[in-house]
Amino acid sequence: MNDLVRQHTALGETDLEWLHLLVSEWQLLSDLSFADLVLWVPTLDGTRYVSVAQMRPNTGPTSYQDDMVGHLVPRGRRPLLDAALDEGRIVREGDPEWREEVPVRVESIPVRREGRVLGVIARNTNLLTVRTPSRLELTYLQSASDLAQMIAAGSFPYPGQQVDMDASPRVGDGLIRLDADGVVTYASPNALSAYHRLGLASDLVGQHLGNTTAELAPSRGPVDEALVKLASGWAPRETEVDGNGGVIQLRAIPLKPKGTRIGSLVLCRDVTELRRRERELITKDATIREIHHRVKNNLQTVAALLRLQSRRMDSPQGREALNEAVRRVGSIAIVHETLSQNLDERVEFDEIADRVIAMVSEISPGKVDCRRTGRFGILDAEVATPLSMVLTEILQNALEHAFTQGERGTVEVAAIRTGTGRSDGRLLITVLDDGSGLPEGFDPQRAGNLGLQIVRTLVEGELGGTFDMLRAEPRGTKVVLDIPSSPQK
Repeated sequence: MNDLVRQHTALGETDLEWLHLLVSEWQLLSDLSFADLVLWVPTLDGTRYVSVAQMRPNTGPTSYQDDMVGHLVPRGRRPLLDAALDEGRIVREGDPEWREEVPVRVESIPVRREGRVLGVIARNTNLLTVRTPSRLELTYLQSASDLAQMIAAGSFPYPGQQVDMDASPRVGDGLIRLDADGVVTYASPNALSAYHRLGLASDLVGQHLGNTTAELAPSRGPVDEALVKLASGWAPRETEVDGNGGVIQLRAIPLKPKGTRIGSLVLCRDVTELRRRERELITKDATIREIHHRVKNNLQTVAALLRLQSRRMDSPQGREALNEAVRRVGSIAIVHETLSQNLDERVEFDEIADRVIAMVSEISPGKVDCRRTGRFGILDAEVATPLSMVLTEILQNALEHAFTQGERGTVEVAAIRTGTGRSDGRLLITVLDDGSGLPEGFDPQRAGNLGLQIVRTLVEGELGGTFDMLRAEPRGTKVVLDIPSSPQK
């Protein structure tokens, strides 16, 4: 819609915002009307109309099989559009149109904002299934007529009340019509079922909805006046009412077709099961985070025990082996600590990489500067855990063997992420040092060093990637990892 309005019309940004607000609400008008809606806006030169938005009803058959958005029609071809735009009134005159052997009644509703008509809504009703309307259908149509008059008068939609239609109740979920005093004049079967879920034992018709809702909602203090007013439809608001083990969602829409409030629409939906599942998910997420937290604590305990054992050993080789184990356990603990703070099993690996670099830097025999460039991004836990161990082993190997005591140098970890999605993404990781380099005849694929064995096993077996060590120019060692950024099935 933004592109069409800016390309073809003279409307400004505030007018465009009003149209967005209208489009966020007009599913309500479409469902109440049992009709398709197409929003037409006059072009910059005033000779044509461009359709910038379209909505089909959930409550009846569509009148348009094709997408109308982007269509241009010359002025004069559709007289009802011209009349609504020029005269600023709802136009219903004219015989039904025939589209693919289907009779369609067309009406035009001017869209007004601050006294100016911005465009016209064409309301198209498929007459093929028309029958004697029920009480529900009559209530729907009367409510649609009231909303159409408010749109033509510029009093609907309500500014600052943009609605998320995926989360708000819809017409089919449950509809209650109130008079000006807040008394129920009609309640759809779904609406009545929702209130029965709250504990209502009688019919809703004839009852004051605000008082009835407040009585059903548990309260330890005085009656909630805000809830009474909202359920009475005095202001455009949304809320949830929890009572008797049930939860219903309410949305109030005051009706002011001629500037004076004549009543209200209250849409309601039973969200009891939805909220129960949300609570279960919250409990599950909290449990998972607690598990990761406990795993992290247990790993830190293991690391502390290994560190304590190393201090009691006389053999330098044994002490160093235990210290290496401490760092390996520590790298896994870092991942679990990060996971314990998240709602899902994914982590921002840049933070983990920086902490691993800082941890391993403590063993540097010289004054070596370790740094990271590029971004790893967000990774699944199944990738992050083995990758943190791989990074620990490579950095540990570089700091132990590339530099002598007191020697200055640098170790750089560079990460490049490719691909647009989780399924096709890859990580190219390079660890480059300017140390002494590899010895002659060194083969990283056959080296018996435990650290390199761990790297090969994790990269090729766990991560499904490749690993290589090369001489760097003019000196030093270059380690290259190429791995998928998502878990391999």
